[in-house]
Parts: sequence; C-alpha cells; structure tokens
Amino acid sequence: MKLDVFNIQGEKTGRAVDLPDDVFGGEPNEHVLYLSVKQYLANQRQGTHKSKERWEISGSTRKLHRQKGTGGSRKGDINSPLFPGGARVFGPRPRDYEQKLNKKVKRLARRSALSTKAQSGSIVIVEDFNFETAKTKNFADILSKLNVSGKKSLVVVAEQNDNVFRSSRNIPTTKVVRAQDLNTYEILRANALVLSEGSIQKIVETLA
Repeated sequence: MKLDVFNIQGEKTGRAVDLPDDVFGGEPNEHVLYLSVKQYLANQRQGTHKSKERWEISGSTRKLHRQKGTGGSRKGDINSPLFPGGARVFGPRPRDYEQKLNKKVKRLARRSALSTKAQSGSIVIVEDFNFETAKTKNFADILSKLNVSGKKSLVVVAEQNDNVFRSSRNIPTTKVVRAQDLNTYEILRANALVLSEGSIQKIVETLA
C-alpha cells in the first residue's frame, strides 16, 4: 500500500511511502485484538481497593443487649456488618490485576490494529518535524493542516523529542508516542493515525 507524504503545511511533498503488507496489509485478527486490549486495560488497574472486615473495625465488642427476652433479634457487637459503620463482608482487598500475553501474540495484535487503520484510510504520513521550543499552537496548526484537528489522533514519531511531546500535552484529543511504545489499545482508540516518515521503518523493524 502506497501513501503520499505530507509536510507540516498539509501539502503533498511529491513522495510516497510503501507500507509493507506484512505489517499494514494483513487480515485483522479480532480475537487477538480483544486479548491485547483486555491485557492493556487490566494492567492499568492499580488494585489498591480495600475495605475493612470485621476484625479490622475499631469499636466496642460489648453485646448490644441480652440474648433473650427482648422480643427482638439476637445482636452481637456494633461492628456487625448489619449496622451503619460496621464491617463489610468479603469486601475488596488489594490484588494484582496484571495479565500476561506472549510476545508473538502482542506483535500480531499490533499488526492487526495497523492493518485495520490502513484499510479504513485512517493513516496519514507526515515528514519528520521538530520544534525549536515547546508551543501548543505550533502542534495544533499541524493537526489542523493535516485535517485531523478535533479527531482523536495518535502521532507516532521515530525518537524521543521533548519539544514535540510538550507541545501536544495540552491538546486532549491527541497523543504523541514513540514508534517502539506503540500499543494496540492506543492504535484502535485513535480515529486518525499520524505516522512520521522515520517512525515507519522502526515500526516495520519491530513488527515484521
């Protein structure tokens, strides 16, 4: 698949990039996509939830009233789960939600996600760019000229570029990632995938 390369002014440069079929032209595997997204979201969970059970409640252990003769039900102490401020029965405890996925499966998922975006025409190729200073307006102008402003966009760059990353942080609908940090969830979540020329080779080296 060949796609035109645009400059940061939104104009065609006259060059075209050939996206390899083994990365961008395969048949998407929906089950693998599901597994990868499930793993990503599970691994984002902190698992720090906690509620106190009966033995952890600090309160009087005095029996509320005598066992028989009151006409009411039997009651233990005030820490009972039946009373306001009491303990919780089988409440949540801290746990690790991390899930593991084979490297080959994760690579297949990323290839499937990229193929999905390629088939839907959601990929835009832009020549490598840089900013002398971090400025949100400069980044917003590029998105506007590439006709992806207002869309959920994922901009993939070849190397760490602090000025580009900082320029994008105040735009809630876009995110900048390095090619080696690309993941299935972010690809599928984006409505537009903006790839810099230099990032394509790194993606192919990682996933081919």
